[in-house]
Amino acid sequence: MDTPSHKPIVVKGVRQCGKTSSVVDFANKHFKHIVYLDFREHPDYKMFFTPNLNVDDIIMRITAAMPDVEIESGNTCFIFDEIQDCPRARGSLKYFFLDGRFEVMCTGSLLGVNGYKSREEQAEEADASIPVGFEDIVNMYPMDFEEWLWANGIKPMHIDYLRQCLDNEAPVDASIHARFRELLHQYVIVGGMPEAVTAFLNTRQIGKVLSIQRRIVDEYKADMVKYALLADKPKIRECFESIPSQLSREYKKFTFSTVRSGGRGRDYVGSLQWIEDAGIIRRCYNTETTELPLDGNRIQSEFKVYMSDIGLLVSMLEDGTQSSILRGELYGYKGAIFENLIADILGKMGRKLYYYHKNGGIELDFLMRYKGQCVPIECKATTGNAKSMRTVLGHPEKYHVDYAIKLGDYNVGKKDKLLTLPMYMAFLLNE
Repeated sequence: MDTPSHKPIVVKGVRQCGKTSSVVDFANKHFKHIVYLDFREHPDYKMFFTPNLNVDDIIMRITAAMPDVEIESGNTCFIFDEIQDCPRARGSLKYFFLDGRFEVMCTGSLLGVNGYKSREEQAEEADASIPVGFEDIVNMYPMDFEEWLWANGIKPMHIDYLRQCLDNEAPVDASIHARFRELLHQYVIVGGMPEAVTAFLNTRQIGKVLSIQRRIVDEYKADMVKYALLADKPKIRECFESIPSQLSREYKKFTFSTVRSGGRGRDYVGSLQWIEDAGIIRRCYNTETTELPLDGNRIQSEFKVYMSDIGLLVSMLEDGTQSSILRGELYGYKGAIFENLIADILGKMGRKLYYYHKNGGIELDFLMRYKGQCVPIECKATTGNAKSMRTVLGHPEKYHVDYAIKLGDYNVGKKDKLLTLPMYMAFLLNE
């Protein structure tokens, strides 16, 4: 907001990740007056943007319907909440910017799913037109693991200490290791949805957290019913509800036959894309080789699907899973949960996700660009022999990998070309 002639901001992100509260909090701190319009709660607010998008006319319509609203040039911020429900409001951003008297901040949960609207909604959106060049889009995610640490009282000095241990490849002090390990297991259960985090910090009652998470999942399903085309609605839900089953398989490549017996990609590919565009899931693509550039080597048709938030995945599993996580008794689901945990951490860092699998039996959970190299990442909930990793490291002439990282439930260690790290250090693996 300190930038001269800045554009209206559109904060885009999955439902319930804290967009509205963040925008309203910022506006309350920096503006004398706020005009808040929630287009999901009040569809009738769309009338403020018809028949034209002249700023003075929009203000006249708003003040006629809401006489208590105060609007003052230079001291007023308009907040358009769930702006995807009113395409003409988004179209008005161009005119608010050119007018220059007022600030505008917007939120949108489903701005990426435009291709799945009804013909009437598409026509309305086409008529309004997206204000290309007149808005700044900011992506917002649920709370990441580092933010979770801050919320639980972890100070910068503690994170700096972890970085030193990583850089020096030295074990973490036993008491600090135990605390971070505890916080990691709690994060697996709670995840980063702000309401779930707040409930946990205030009550420490997992039942309350679970209730909130399952309500959020139900709201996602309701969005699938509300916003998707009629023919796509059941397919989208089927894809979404198959995710735990997809991840429970030994080879976790997403298969449409797991969605429904005999299911084919051409029938479901658009439905899966809807869920991804809504920010609910992340894809992790297989690669042709273990070399950079990863995106250039990805196999478009082979991918795994992870929930964007680990807490929501765990909430979709059977009751008692949370207790099992804290006790370390997950059996078949252990690999799925901790792989999704690393996908959560890396994804919220802004990293695209890749893995490596070949029919000969070589499978690496993740590949990432780290310090200018392609580095394999293996996730082992407890100690494991990582056979694929050893094979890859043993044949540098074939795989072109100089070293690898194994994340698991243990302290820092180094043996030959394999660096072992506790899973709570994954968020430190940036360039």
